[in-house]
Amino acid sequence: MGDESFLEVDVKEALIDEDSSFQQVKTNKRQTTPWLKPLMLGAGLGIAIAFSGMGILSHHSTRQESAVANKSAKNITPMMTVTVAAVETARVTRTLNSTGTVTARDLIPVLPQTNGLQIKKIPNDIKEGVFVKQDQVLAVLDDSVLQAQISQAKADVESKQADVESKQADLASKQATVTSNQAIVQQKQADLAQAKAKLEEAQKNFQRYQKLATAGAITQQELDTREYTVKTATEAVKLAQENVRSAKANVTSAQANINNAKAAINKAKADVRSSVAKVQQLQMQLQQTIVRAPVAGVIAEKLARVGDVTGIPPQTQVGNVVGGTQKLFSIIRDSKLELQAEVPEMQLPQVKLGASVQITSDVDSRVRLQGRVRDIQPLVNDQRREATVKIDLPSTTPLKPGMFARAAITTNTAMGITVPQKAVQYQPDGSRIVFILSDEDIVRAQKIEVGEPVDSDRVEIKSGLQPIATGLRVVVSGAGYLKDGDKVRVGGGWGDEGDAETQR
Repeated sequence: MGDESFLEVDVKEALIDEDSSFQQVKTNKRQTTPWLKPLMLGAGLGIAIAFSGMGILSHHSTRQESAVANKSAKNITPMMTVTVAAVETARVTRTLNSTGTVTARDLIPVLPQTNGLQIKKIPNDIKEGVFVKQDQVLAVLDDSVLQAQISQAKADVESKQADVESKQADLASKQATVTSNQAIVQQKQADLAQAKAKLEEAQKNFQRYQKLATAGAITQQELDTREYTVKTATEAVKLAQENVRSAKANVTSAQANINNAKAAINKAKADVRSSVAKVQQLQMQLQQTIVRAPVAGVIAEKLARVGDVTGIPPQTQVGNVVGGTQKLFSIIRDSKLELQAEVPEMQLPQVKLGASVQITSDVDSRVRLQGRVRDIQPLVNDQRREATVKIDLPSTTPLKPGMFARAAITTNTAMGITVPQKAVQYQPDGSRIVFILSDEDIVRAQKIEVGEPVDSDRVEIKSGLQPIATGLRVVVSGAGYLKDGDKVRVGGGWGDEGDAETQR
């Protein structure tokens, strides 16, 4: 019935069109002969019927194709079974990528404290890469020369001490002389006092006899005798005074000898102290013939060899002289290493002290270490326009000094869109996509830009999902075998046992 209705309508439309054409011809030109009217009417009717039939067949065919297509779409067999995961928001850590060289945080040179001695012994366990404790013996130097010098210095000390004792005895003798001279002074002073008393008595007698002589009581001869007595007494006083001065001079001289003796004793004692100090110095050098580790750490360099003479580096070690002294060993203090990463000056303000850093190695993919920014060098290389950032490494790092490593320095954190890393598919042109699952289980390829890794499982999506992220699910297992528009069957959630790729 439906097809007949379509046919009837088409015929009517054709007749109307034909009639319109006929009326137009009749109106515009009435030159057509009467016998042509039936003929034209029949031809027009035939043409209309033919076109109507073709339209009916075409419409019927289109309806059948549409019905088949709808039926096929509903009955498409899923290509494979996949697992999916939800697009999530998470806190994403922003990082600054850099590269650098692993070095010792504090490299301590071990120098000989005594030069000119031959290296006699190095313990067998002292090797590069070995951890040593503080004060552990690293090498033993030949001490025979020092032993002889110590013996000589001790003998010199004994000689100097004997000299001190001799000078102390001389001092005692000189002190006795002073005491004796002081007693003589006292005696001479007593003699002087007696001479002065006799002089005074002679002068009084002379004055009395002089009065008597004037009175004529005595003779001139007797007066002259008394005058001579005065003169004799005067000379006796002068002699006594000279004897006192001489005795005092002897005391002064004896005291000067005492001072000289004391100075000689002091000098002798100083010589003793000098000899004792020399003995102590040699004994200290004797202790220094044992080369010990100044700090605990790992031996980075072993330059000493048995038979070498300290202070005289071999020809091959001319460059290993520190402060004029040959370097014997190098120790990494406390086994601490650091990564000296180079950061462009434009990015330097992003780096903060104490920032967390992830360390990786191109040589060993298993190396994933957590470090921390300890120092930022104040100088920028004026040619490369880069500054050195020192990053502390954990003590258990497998990295060695001199190795190359990469550093991802944390600059800040922010919320971002994340998906499982396995959901991201790399394309031949270098772009990346994820397959988004629709409600009809049809996958659609979405081009994305990948940002920072969130953890070992998920990665940030910088662009491509943000505007439409809510409620999205992306294909994880099996994504590498899909193309845009494929229908899939959703299996267990991501992480369930039974990889979707094995269920194809």
